[in-house]
Amino acid sequence: MDIFKKKRLKMVQTQLKARDITDARVLKAMESIPRHLFVDEGLAEQAYNDNPLPIDARQTISQPYIVALMTQALEIKNTDKVLEIGTGSGYQTAILASLAFQVFSIERIATLAAKARKILDQLKFYNVAIRVGDGSYGWKEEAPFDAIITTAAVPEIPQHLVEQLAAGGRLVAPVGNRDIQTLYKVKRDLKHPDKLNKEDLGGCRFVSLIGNSGWKE
Repeated sequence: MDIFKKKRLKMVQTQLKARDITDARVLKAMESIPRHLFVDEGLAEQAYNDNPLPIDARQTISQPYIVALMTQALEIKNTDKVLEIGTGSGYQTAILASLAFQVFSIERIATLAAKARKILDQLKFYNVAIRVGDGSYGWKEEAPFDAIITTAAVPEIPQHLVEQLAAGGRLVAPVGNRDIQTLYKVKRDLKHPDKLNKEDLGGCRFVSLIGNSGWKE
């Protein structure tokens, strides 16, 4: 067993199972996907630590627990179409792609999108489409989505994303100011699509979403 596999197993046992991550499919994805490939080589040894890490363009790869928590909240089935706002390193994208039928991911920074695409192709995640743009508008031509995740903080959940959520769909996003946010799960009622149920998943801290429904540069 290589050293990174050992680190992944330890991460799953001590950071995820020891907390409140119980979804077997999420745990399996976190155990199998090589997180160290999504960070700079010099940080590979730290890739499975219980904290976020810096990536290019002053962005971050989220703490493993937060990735697992958000993914678990999305309740992804293998037939689902998922929208991700903020491709970043591509790690969260890979986790989603291992669980869903198809993932559409939007990244505003072209260099990050290109780097993530390369690693995802290397890992054979061909069910991912990435485009460069303002994620707060969503991806209207591919809507509706069964699950939507925002991996950057927003002052409020973008209306475009709410509109693109399918009946019975789940949306997870960090909402607040630029310093601290609350992670929310929003679920569109299956029988009454006009009804949205909102759940507080706890405090968090993310980089800011830059765009129409976020902040200026």
